Amino acid sequence: MRIKNPKDKLLTIGLLAATLAAYILLKIPCPTWHFFQIPCPSCGMTRAWLRILQLDLSGAFRMHIMFWSVPLLVLCYLFDGKLLPGKHTDRVILALIGLGFAANWILRLIKADFLLPL
Repeated sequence: MRIKNPKDKLLTIGLLAATLAAYILLKIPCPTWHFFQIPCPSCGMTRAWLRILQLDLSGAFRMHIMFWSVPLLVLCYLFDGKLLPGKHTDRVILALIGLGFAANWILRLIKADFLLPL
């Protein structure tokens, strides 16, 4: 399902940001971690962005290697997957981002002590 109206896209992003803010302010843990004691593919992303806000780049990389991809994914969503000229370039970028998330998740599953306490 594609959202065509740019205002609806911005509303969706705003709702996601509000949900994230509620998770941070209310200190709600990751549901996957809370119920199953395993990290989800995005576990550590919120902590990574909180480190970025503190200008701690190395700390952000320790929290989640793929934190830098979030702005690209938001732009990709806003522009219907057409960031760069050529359909294949965008697909390659998205595939690499997906592989990065998968690699990060596998590393965390293999070496659970890599995670900092939630």
